[in-house]
Amino acid sequence: MLVANRGEIAVRVIRACRELGLRTVAIYSEADEHALHVQLADEAYPVGPAPARRSYLHIPSIMNVVTQSGADMVHPGYGFLAENAAFSSVCRLWGVQFVGPQPEAIERMGVKAQAKETMSQASVPVVPGSDGVVRDLAEAEAVAARIGYPLLVKASAGGGGRGIRIVQEPSELATALERAASEAQSSFGDGSLYIERYLVDPRHIEIQVIADRHGRVAALGERESSLQRRRQKLLEEAPSTALDEDLRLRMEEAARQAALAVSYENAGTIEFLLDQSGEFYFMEMNTRIQVEHGVTELVTGVDIVKEQLLVAMGEHLNVPSDYMQPDGHAIECRINAEDPSQDFRPSPGTIERFDPPGGFGVRADFGVQTGSQVTSYYDSMIGKLMTWGRTRPEAIARMRRALLETRVEGVKTTIPLHLAILDDPDFCAGNIDINFLERRLAAGLIDKA
Repeated sequence: MLVANRGEIAVRVIRACRELGLRTVAIYSEADEHALHVQLADEAYPVGPAPARRSYLHIPSIMNVVTQSGADMVHPGYGFLAENAAFSSVCRLWGVQFVGPQPEAIERMGVKAQAKETMSQASVPVVPGSDGVVRDLAEAEAVAARIGYPLLVKASAGGGGRGIRIVQEPSELATALERAASEAQSSFGDGSLYIERYLVDPRHIEIQVIADRHGRVAALGERESSLQRRRQKLLEEAPSTALDEDLRLRMEEAARQAALAVSYENAGTIEFLLDQSGEFYFMEMNTRIQVEHGVTELVTGVDIVKEQLLVAMGEHLNVPSDYMQPDGHAIECRINAEDPSQDFRPSPGTIERFDPPGGFGVRADFGVQTGSQVTSYYDSMIGKLMTWGRTRPEAIARMRRALLETRVEGVKTTIPLHLAILDDPDFCAGNIDINFLERRLAAGLIDKA
């Protein structure tokens, strides 16, 4: 198994492979020569200089390692090439098993306007908006007249909050289209846009699915991913406080139908927006393992990465039911090398001391150790801290204790911010939405220091 990634997800995959008796091959850039994932793998090969485009995104270099190592499977992790249909296609052409969906499914769900149309045809609820890409201002104005304001102008390709503009009234539409298209072209090489109704303060709820090549699709319950800053998730939990049993089953069935509509294989996530009236709408599908998959594992007992590997090898899905009910409650805090008190400025440097927490119900998935280098070349997340409890209050209390035990010296981290969130009375009551953290930060109601 060649693991085409770095950091904590590479470590996570290597550990799962080891439990299954699979030999592992790591790749590394010049900046990662001594990284933890390199040390844990059975073999490791350099793939280029530090910039990702010349190493972890450079398909010829990675396929050269496939040849050198004799690897017959490739796990892309998340980020980098994980949702790259061309990479999946190259693996297929080389006779190497890509641990993920078929390139056709990646391509179909990777273009948001096309994905939305596909979901609509499969009777999965979608946010009212344009039927595909809008070609010009006149078409955009016609859509706006039909769905009303406020609305969102969104890049058809890409993600991460780029190429998105909120439009409150007609006079703002032309400028929003121009700026969103420019940003989308710069970020993704595709300036096409679509329009949809802007939902005021919805929740971000996602359903984990996994499917085998024998036609079975299982839904492993929901994750609450509403705690975000600039559309980047910071804290996730499972289950959501917003769902009752009926709503959970309806969302799980919609997610299964979404996967079946594209003949999906392997692990994926259907992301929904849940409005204040309890209606939910398809947002996008992530055709890969998610950063936050661990909280689902903690409340279901399913090792999602192992299931990915077994499904890729042609095995039948080893999940007891197509609909999994959560057992207890789990929370994940993303630990980023950032300084919250300085507007979340990245904090590269050497980790001079790293002591992860322990104890019952605590899981620490990190890609660093004492002496690791945190560089500015890659994402600032150095790991994830997860806790499980029989109840949500117990999971919160355990997370607070685990965060206080965690020692990371040499770089600033988001641990103080997470502690402040856990002390917020509205968070503890489950009264959150996708704008919750931004409002709290803007009003100075959460201490970032």
